[in-house]
Amino acid sequence: MTGSPPKPCRIMIREIVIVRHPVSVCVPVNHQVTLSVRAEGTGVLKYQWFTSDEELLGGTEADLTIRAKDTKLYVCRVNDHRGNYEFSEWAKVKVLDIDKSGLPVHWQGEPHIAVNPKPQTVRQGTKLTLRCTAFGIPTPHYQWYRNGQPLPDKTGDTLQIDHATGEHGGSYLCSISNVLEERWTEAVDVDIVQPDQLPPAALTATDKVALLIGNLNYTNHPNLMAPVMDVHELANLLQQLGFRVVSLLDLTKEEMVAAIEKFTQLLDRGVYGLCYYAGHGYEHAGRNYLVAVDAPQPYRPENCVCVQRVMLSMQKRRTALSVILLDTCRKWYNQDCIPSGIMPLGPTGNTVYGYATCEDAEAFEVQDGGKSTGIFTKYLNDHILQTDKVTHVLERVSEDLSKDPLVRGKQVVEIKHTLKEARSLADPVQTAGHTRELHLRDACWKRANELPRKKRLMFLCGVEVEVSFSALFSNVLVAFATVKTTGPRTQDCTVTLSSKPSMEDIFSGPGRSDEMDSLLFKKSDNPDCTLRLCGLQKLKESLLIKVDLHYTHKDSKLRQTESQHVNIGEPLAASWKLYRRNHQTTTTTKKQEGACAQSMGNISSSKPPLHHTQAGPCRPFTRKAVCAAKVASTRSNEPEENDENELHCFAHRH
Repeated sequence: MTGSPPKPCRIMIREIVIVRHPVSVCVPVNHQVTLSVRAEGTGVLKYQWFTSDEELLGGTEADLTIRAKDTKLYVCRVNDHRGNYEFSEWAKVKVLDIDKSGLPVHWQGEPHIAVNPKPQTVRQGTKLTLRCTAFGIPTPHYQWYRNGQPLPDKTGDTLQIDHATGEHGGSYLCSISNVLEERWTEAVDVDIVQPDQLPPAALTATDKVALLIGNLNYTNHPNLMAPVMDVHELANLLQQLGFRVVSLLDLTKEEMVAAIEKFTQLLDRGVYGLCYYAGHGYEHAGRNYLVAVDAPQPYRPENCVCVQRVMLSMQKRRTALSVILLDTCRKWYNQDCIPSGIMPLGPTGNTVYGYATCEDAEAFEVQDGGKSTGIFTKYLNDHILQTDKVTHVLERVSEDLSKDPLVRGKQVVEIKHTLKEARSLADPVQTAGHTRELHLRDACWKRANELPRKKRLMFLCGVEVEVSFSALFSNVLVAFATVKTTGPRTQDCTVTLSSKPSMEDIFSGPGRSDEMDSLLFKKSDNPDCTLRLCGLQKLKESLLIKVDLHYTHKDSKLRQTESQHVNIGEPLAASWKLYRRNHQTTTTTKKQEGACAQSMGNISSSKPPLHHTQAGPCRPFTRKAVCAAKVASTRSNEPEENDENELHCFAHRH
């Protein structure tokens, strides 16, 4: 055989290359959207689409067609038969539940302006805000102009200038464009006027009332740590601002609804009302829901409390200021549920929503210096005593939180409001002309906050014991026992406390007891015994405190015990009788009554709370309650912030 030997054959194995990524879009509710990915590789390629929450069943083609209901993030994984895989870029489907009239029947995705900016007359030194909104496939790009000149860095749907001056006056419009077309908004005039020569009359409230709820010990969802400290510290700060505060922990759905009804009864014309919640929650169709401690798994809206219903009930009382602060997640996991039906009131103004996080995102809590805290509430407490307009205070909270490295790119404060006046939480109370309403509110509020009186007990052996009380929350009472004098024939005296009926101590878990003690005791305090009485809202009869005195008789050297009882009635939140709202007898309270309340230091061991996850200084724990038969992940960062390795992990988790 002649000729040169054959050359060796080189086999090329092509890796997957995505040649076209899905694009982000902005569409109206229920609009049909198709996301597409194109890739090249060896052999037959397979596709799997994901949202930021889950793998999409049936999403196994290069094109994914969906009916857009909520704003979500989507990504596609492409893999071949050799085990190679590649992820597309994330695409955001932004859904706007606004007027879509005028949108062409056969709309192809060119920018369609749904909201034009409005003319403004702004006082010099105050904030100027212009907004416009457009649908588009791909998502449109915005560029603002003043007097025909483009404004650098003003490339969002909202133009905001914090301190307007004369030079900011003029004619404004916005260019909105994508690859298909460019559209222009209507031009609007902005006038900057000088402040009035006379200062405006000082704004006042006829009263200030706050309801604070913290849910942490869940029956069917991961437990939390921070709501205890969050509610306690915020309550103290609001009291400094002159608020009447009712603070409650671990409420069932019925108890939450009953407490909110009592709270709204304390509101009236001219009153400032503030409702704060820390715990698990979610958002759906623009409405926020608070997850009660007894919510089942999976939960539905009827198992939770709708925040917008709370605001509606506050508005009906014609308050001068209605504020709702939510340190909770705004994720949604059950698309089949129908949102609660709410008939809106006419526009009344002076409503403020302060959200710990933005739409479709989570809120986090961490261990901060040995103390559990929600990150939003941590910064809220730093600023809440300021005398500025309440929305300006929340803006400072947002700025500080955005700088926190633990949640940067994961949690962003959102503020919504209809303030017509520069109302502040620090505004003074002026009760003139409202004495009758004030008297009724005062009586109702006192019933939920008055402490039992201090008692001195003289035992037969000659020992005197003082029993006193302190309210940690409106439904958590602490009893203290201190030996004041010893008898002539006694030594080694000790005291233990118990209650009838027994009230469960929800803070006896690992790490929680020490945190509670830091709230209760000063260095000068030295009680011989303490007893925490939790869940007072479940109490249906008078509460008896049993005081057991143990001592050694000097003559016989025998250990002896004497007992006395103190009847403290229905203290604090028990006087509100929240259980009466639910006329059907439930078995929920039986579980509570079966738990034995014992003195601190003598608490029997119990199994750890269900699904409890403790947050660390570098490991924020999410406040979402997953509506599925699985435990919530402690990682919940915004997907577009993930790097390539995290995207791979995301795929494996699904």
